[in-house]
Amino acid sequence: MNNFTYLFYDIETTGLNICFDQVLQFAAIRTDMNLNELERYEVNVKLNPEVLPAPAAIKTHNISLSEMQNGDNEVEAMQKIHALLNEPGTISVGYNSLSFDDQFLRFSFYRNLLPPYTHQYANGCARMDIFPITILFYLFKPEAIQWPEINGKISLRLENLILLNNLAQGAAHNAMVDTEATLALARKFHQHSDMWHYVTGYFNKQEDLMRMSQLRQNQALLLHSKLGAKNYFQAPVLYLGQHEIYKNQSLWLRLDNEKLQKTTAENIAENVYVITKRTAEEKIILPPKDRFLKYLTPERLKLAEENLNWLRDNPNLQQLIADHYLNFTYPKVENIDAAAALYEIGFPSPQEQKLFADFHRAPIKDKERVLSRFTHPVYRELALRILGRNYYSQISENLQKEFDDYRQKALGHSLIDFKGGSKLSKTKATEELEILLKDQALNAQQQNNLRNYQAFLQELI
Repeated sequence: MNNFTYLFYDIETTGLNICFDQVLQFAAIRTDMNLNELERYEVNVKLNPEVLPAPAAIKTHNISLSEMQNGDNEVEAMQKIHALLNEPGTISVGYNSLSFDDQFLRFSFYRNLLPPYTHQYANGCARMDIFPITILFYLFKPEAIQWPEINGKISLRLENLILLNNLAQGAAHNAMVDTEATLALARKFHQHSDMWHYVTGYFNKQEDLMRMSQLRQNQALLLHSKLGAKNYFQAPVLYLGQHEIYKNQSLWLRLDNEKLQKTTAENIAENVYVITKRTAEEKIILPPKDRFLKYLTPERLKLAEENLNWLRDNPNLQQLIADHYLNFTYPKVENIDAAAALYEIGFPSPQEQKLFADFHRAPIKDKERVLSRFTHPVYRELALRILGRNYYSQISENLQKEFDDYRQKALGHSLIDFKGGSKLSKTKATEELEILLKDQALNAQQQNNLRNYQAFLQELI
């Protein structure tokens, strides 16, 4: 396949819960591989009747309640977005997208009975993230752009990069503005072609695996935003192996850990710091060469070497550490809601996939008949919710009642996600709003949007 394209995109959402919040804005710009614009797209999504926006989200993106009532209904919007990301040869790209946007869309596709993973691999599709690329340029090609500092500390937040480098016009946290800024940032990096070619290779699975296979003695330098600016976003690590259960994860033992040598067979979880990595995702593995190690202080390098020697002197304990993490499983959460069951339910059968396609293809008046063919309770519940939230006036009274019961539960009681987190309820949203409205730094637009939301909550049945 020769016709590869980048699809730069961004989303604005009702909140941060990838299972229960929803997309409000989607914007994308498709480019060729030299970052020349080909086409742009915008999709606005109508607020679902059972979703309560987080007050902090309204403060951030300033999308008013009246604006949330406009746009496509969610299932039709997700079909449009899914088609864009799944166009053959598409490499979808965002800023911090692999840690948030991509996961958010995955669950949005799932609850709308669309394939949640195909944009990652099918028909030549793949993903990339400009945020870890930005970290690499900050560390190893700093002349590429200007770097913002807040209180004397580097800030790689997109809104700060936009302001200092004039990447886009308009307010940050608008989906198209952030998409334009991400593309402009990528173009600045693309000017350094050798570096761009090298760093984008980390988002190719074969290239990423090959680079990891070439490490000497399984030692590496791991780069990730969560390691923090004070650590220059990096840590020396030792490869432990591939997870025995979660086959897409490799495990890396952090070596600059002062507690490591206090580890015994009884306190592994308390004293050992292990980082999981998925191939071709946002955590970057570099070989421990001098040009990459220059940001590690002599103290961190010495500690890493001491810990490495300690592990070599205690091979049995090192094996216990490896076994502990290679066989670790996430605790099972009870009573997970259907919208959060993606990782629990497994992949749908070919027959179920055909049923989903039949459901989507059917005219609205026939969708209820297709619903009667659903036998899996989770998929039937998702299909019912699609009908209720998007086509309520066109379904039978019996299905309306089923959806009404679900909606009241969703608004009044906290549904549970796969991590044990809760859907935002009316009570919790009201409490958060009351606290936020006391913030003296709110501007007039934020005040107005939040006051309107307060009135909406008070009238909500």
